Amino acid sequence: MLRDDIDKALKEAMKAKNERAVSTLRMVNSALKNADIEARGSGKAALGDAETIAILQKMIKQRQESVELYKKGDRADLVKQEEEEIAIIAAYLPQQMSDAEMAAAIEAAIAETGAAGMKDMGKVIASLRAKHAGQMDFGKASGIVKGKLAG
Repeated sequence: MLRDDIDKALKEAMKAKNERAVSTLRMVNSALKNADIEARGSGKAALGDAETIAILQKMIKQRQESVELYKKGDRADLVKQEEEEIAIIAAYLPQQMSDAEMAAAIEAAIAETGAAGMKDMGKVIASLRAKHAGQMDFGKASGIVKGKLAG
């Protein structure tokens, strides 16, 4: 399970005295525990790998936004810190699809769902999410799907 890998990496980082990895992995564990508590409160089971991946992707996106702000503010030290955290968190995500693989998956989803126009975009995205969760950037995929269905 993904959480076990994160816990094991945290212990190894502590032994190696890698402060950046320790603080980042502790932050990840904290976010996962908070999500577990929230899920338990609403009567759901503990988080599985799919939900864990979604949380990790959200954390990476937050850090990428911070990097942009820090670059605008000319804070190279904070940019470096955020980029290191992104690299640590990204190590626990599945391999991301290349642009060619994403295009092929989108074509297959459009053919599979029989999408003919913009009204079918939701079906296509739902199909992609079901098969490729954690493997593609759905913001980017959404734009590609929209372009193919509109034109």
